[in-house]
Amino acid sequence: MRYLSSLCLPAVAAVIAMPTGVAAAAPVPGDSPREQQARAYVEALVTHNPDDVKFAPDAKRYEVGIQTGYSGAQLSNDLRNGLQYKVIQRIRDYSTTENGNAVVAKYLLDAGVGTTTLATVQITESFEVIDGSIHLIIADIKIPGLGM
Repeated sequence: MRYLSSLCLPAVAAVIAMPTGVAAAAPVPGDSPREQQARAYVEALVTHNPDDVKFAPDAKRYEVGIQTGYSGAQLSNDLRNGLQYKVIQRIRDYSTTENGNAVVAKYLLDAGVGTTTLATVQITESFEVIDGSIHLIIADIKIPGLGM
């Protein structure tokens, strides 16, 4: 039992001490309303606070071809509570392009535990933003240097 405690306590401490939102995409006054929504979503990946993200009720999200979002309420709840987002440490090298209702955000995402970064992935997310709310997100994830 003592051995188990010595293993579990550091793991629990690492999760409790894990910083959320080490860095994120900072708001930019020059962003269009559509770019603001894309940036708010990416910011929420790090902060776990989706209050500034406006989803359409029937919003959808696809990640590498697999549907991971089925409604605005579910997407918002996932940003706030989803364990898959708790390991995100920071977003960097963020840029967007806009064409009509579409915004494409490209960035690097660092993930890890505590202050240790375990992986960096390259994300390209396409957002369909209509009337100020996100209707569709399509995420493509690549591992830099591996071409995957």
